[in-house]
Amino acid sequence: MLRTFKRLIAAPLPALLVGLAVAVIWPDAALAGAVEVKGLRVWQAPDNTRVVLDLSGPAEFTVSTLAGPDRLLIDLKTSKLGINLDTVTLGSTAVSKARTSAPPDADTLRLVLDLAQPVEPNAFALKPFQQYGDRLVIDLKDKTQRKPQPVIEVPATGESRDVIIAVDAGHGGDDPGALGSKGTREKDVTLAIAKKLAEKINAAPGMKAYLTRNGDYFVGLRKRTELAREQRADLFISIHADSFKDKRANGASVWVLSQRGAQSEMGRWLEEKENSSDLLGGEDTLSLAKYDDDVAKVLLDLSMYNAVGSSIDVGSSVLGSIKGVVPRLHKAKVQQAGFLVLKNPDIPAILVETAFLSNPNEESLLKDSKHQDNLAQAIAVGVKNYFEQRPPEGSQFAMAKRSKHVIARGETLADLASRYKVSVADLREKNALKGDQLLVGQVLQIP
Repeated sequence: MLRTFKRLIAAPLPALLVGLAVAVIWPDAALAGAVEVKGLRVWQAPDNTRVVLDLSGPAEFTVSTLAGPDRLLIDLKTSKLGINLDTVTLGSTAVSKARTSAPPDADTLRLVLDLAQPVEPNAFALKPFQQYGDRLVIDLKDKTQRKPQPVIEVPATGESRDVIIAVDAGHGGDDPGALGSKGTREKDVTLAIAKKLAEKINAAPGMKAYLTRNGDYFVGLRKRTELAREQRADLFISIHADSFKDKRANGASVWVLSQRGAQSEMGRWLEEKENSSDLLGGEDTLSLAKYDDDVAKVLLDLSMYNAVGSSIDVGSSVLGSIKGVVPRLHKAKVQQAGFLVLKNPDIPAILVETAFLSNPNEESLLKDSKHQDNLAQAIAVGVKNYFEQRPPEGSQFAMAKRSKHVIARGETLADLASRYKVSVADLREKNALKGDQLLVGQVLQIP
């Protein structure tokens, strides 16, 4: 059974599909001439599918769903089909076929997407921007998709855990990001570097990576930070490639959230605290909803202050590491700005601008697989160096740091045995000591 409703809007703003269908009308649409459907593109993400119709101009449209079998109907008023649907590459697990069907009236073009499973559609119109013209965007959320389980494994009592690093490849899908003069797309460069970085992280003991996207599809900026929180990440790294109107601009840089950006984000979280029960580490830690406004503000302020401070520390470590593999640093110090993707109230987050795609020389570098590998290795080393100095509680890094002791003047084996609650005999055996004599600066392994 088909269910539909219509709503008029005064401007082409996103129309949220509360039910199974929606209609949006551009009042300035040139209905006298038919709007042409110039392209159909489908982007598959793990939990949703994005369908994009490229149009020759703004058009009135209606989107609805049918069951038995599952189908999506797209009705475009005063429109015509300008492409061969049989030649369109769908590349989607949700959409099995695109076709036309008998329209409800002679003035309407009806497109039908045959679906593999029930979906929740969300349709909105986009005005021309950069290389794109008018577009109709339809996001199809898989109703059967389950929430991904965190990659972190809860260790047994007395054991340590890996630190989790969320690696975020900027842009993706219908958002190509910056474009180089040779046609290099930022979304491709960032994904290549992000995948290499994840491999480096996973190869290092005590660290595990989670990719916010592992293919060519779009992920919203808020969604990226939500994914990091769902995975209980200890660090969020967003990979980008810069662009500027002056082709001479060059160099890599590292950015963290500004204090002003942190304050604005704190206000948003406080406004939504009743819906933010997973804030600050997930189900086992702090929930703002338990506290009155004044206490919640203090707790959130402390969390964001610590997160920004830690972000600067890890950003400095990464910046110092990549300095050896890039031709030049654009900025010698960590920079701060209000990037939305960095607005994690409880997770240290950095954004790495790997180079300028608008610079022909750096564009060639960013396309080079070996340079991408060197960049990924340098970032991973910077991250590892940071966690060795600032290990999260319960992590392998924390356990390793506690398992070593540098001898200070006047310390004895008996003192250390008492401090670490081990026996003198165990200390001797662990460090192959034949006697009790210790040297200042000597490093002992603590059993």
